[in-house]
Amino acid sequence: MSTSLTGLQADGLDGRYRMLVDAITDYAIYMLDPGGHVSSWNSGANRFKGYTEEEILGEHFSRFYTPEDREAGVPLRALATAKAEGRFEAEGWRVRKDGVRFWAHVVIDSIRDPNGQLIGFAKITRDLSERKLAEEVLRRSEEQFRLLVEGVTDYAIYMLTPEGNVTSWNAGAQRIKGYEPAEIIGQHFSRFYTEEDRAAELPRVALDTASTVGRFEKEGWRVRKDGTRFWASVIIDAIRDEGGTLIGFAKVTRDVTEKRQAQEALERAQQELFQAQKMEAVGQLTGGIAHDFNNLLTAVLGSLEIAKKRAMSGQNNADLIDNAIQGAKRGAALTQRLLAFSRKQDLKLEKVELPELVREMASLIERTIGPEIEIATIFPLSLLPVMSDPNQLESALLNLVVNARDAMPGGGRITIEAKLRPVGPGQIKELPAGDYIVLTVVDEGEGMDEETLKKATIPFFTTKGVGKGTGLGLPMIHGLMAQSGGALALKSRVGEGTSAELWLPVAERDQKGSIAISPIAEPAPRVDKSLTVLAVDDDGLVLMNTTLMLEDLGHVPIEAHSGEEALQLLEEGSVPDVVITDHAMPDMTGAELLVHLAARYPDIPVILATGYAELPEGVGTGIQRLAKPFMQAELNEALVAVLKAHDR
Repeated sequence: MSTSLTGLQADGLDGRYRMLVDAITDYAIYMLDPGGHVSSWNSGANRFKGYTEEEILGEHFSRFYTPEDREAGVPLRALATAKAEGRFEAEGWRVRKDGVRFWAHVVIDSIRDPNGQLIGFAKITRDLSERKLAEEVLRRSEEQFRLLVEGVTDYAIYMLTPEGNVTSWNAGAQRIKGYEPAEIIGQHFSRFYTEEDRAAELPRVALDTASTVGRFEKEGWRVRKDGTRFWASVIIDAIRDEGGTLIGFAKVTRDVTEKRQAQEALERAQQELFQAQKMEAVGQLTGGIAHDFNNLLTAVLGSLEIAKKRAMSGQNNADLIDNAIQGAKRGAALTQRLLAFSRKQDLKLEKVELPELVREMASLIERTIGPEIEIATIFPLSLLPVMSDPNQLESALLNLVVNARDAMPGGGRITIEAKLRPVGPGQIKELPAGDYIVLTVVDEGEGMDEETLKKATIPFFTTKGVGKGTGLGLPMIHGLMAQSGGALALKSRVGEGTSAELWLPVAERDQKGSIAISPIAEPAPRVDKSLTVLAVDDDGLVLMNTTLMLEDLGHVPIEAHSGEEALQLLEEGSVPDVVITDHAMPDMTGAELLVHLAARYPDIPVILATGYAELPEGVGTGIQRLAKPFMQAELNEALVAVLKAHDR
């Protein structure tokens, strides 16, 4: 061994080279003789193998190997490989002096003299335990993640190449889609899509979207191996390397067919419930409306029947006819309330004197509530007028009084009072700042609990019996107040009665500070000439009534029962001075007739008679309208207005 070392020194191992090798501590660098015995030892070898130079020189290098490797002949094969090929390189477990194992990277180079004679081996060992540990941790983590992904059965989780070919397949994908890994890996993922989606290139769009924005998410039908369809929630994420190059896609698919079916079942149930509620509401509405209209028709028919008998015997029947007219007007007011509630009827806001309005309603209120109820009114000596629709306000007040009466079946007192109430900014949520008159109806009835009070203004809610109320009274009043710029406030406690407050905005003042009251409009003068009027209505009774009114005004009516008949009469040569047409007619509406008249007979003035405020888009501008139901005075005013506008 000393002869070999002397030979090596003679070959150029000078002191500086030895100092360099000895200074290296991260590598074990040492020499072996041809038999594998250690002939040199640096400080790095000492540091991580634990042997001093005195302890290890002359010992065989196989002692660094594990017993298993020595038994398997690994050390001798390493030297044989280095001798034959000039180099041996490997990684494996090695053993320190204290018996602790470490993971080592080993390089063994053969050393030969100038004549090619083997004189030994140079061996470099590096301790890679930390890297091995990190790799092992990473391997275990990846293995756990792989097991996790492969163990998930509720989600199909798999990888795609940038072109869309499947590269991995978990148990969830196999369960949901039906393919074994060997059947699908390498296949294009578009086979999971329906024929319609493939024709629309949805698979390509999905990958393009994921590649561009990083993620694609969508629900849709997918196809299993057996051809059955299922509703899937799909997420595709783009996967890129550290340099940003697209290397594939991660695809997660979930079968949400049951969830979709449950949602559809819920929607069907909700629709059926809505339909049932709607039918219940319609039944309640028709029952209540039928009750109110039956009362009105009883008064109208009874009065007309007696008036007919009196007329045949020559008696005076003016009072009975007046009674029938009043009943019909109340029926018209009921219809207007319904139309106002559905926003089909315009409100006619004007200045209203509340004391006068209540005074004029006194006899009607007394007859409505009966003798068991006492009425008390409290008004200040001077009260500012309010802005509202007088007809709707009368109906609202009558409704509140009837509600108060029904709350006191054993009798009691109803108090109607009014007072001025200023409202500051933000003081009352529903109201802008300004002056209001609060018209209040107070009863001494049984009152309402909190739950009933909350529902009181909900459409169709009523505490009255079937057929005795529509459940629209308070909601319509609430709507009237909202459209008038005011509010409805209900206050009630069980056993203490109910107070219904109508907050009505005060009419605007003039520049001098007084309230501007519009003068009472005089009836429009009659047209000073006889007109030929084409009246169009599909209802024979309404058409006859319109004709009689026109004749009584001195005009010559021409009847048409439809828009088509009206156009035919015009084509046959009948040229009227004015056309009055209903709107709601079958086949051709009044609005459609207006279009034909404007195109063919633009010089004929037209009056549109309708009970609706809303008309088709483009109809109504510049058209004289006559609100149904109308009296002879309103018909005359419409004729005067349309002729005046036409003469311009």
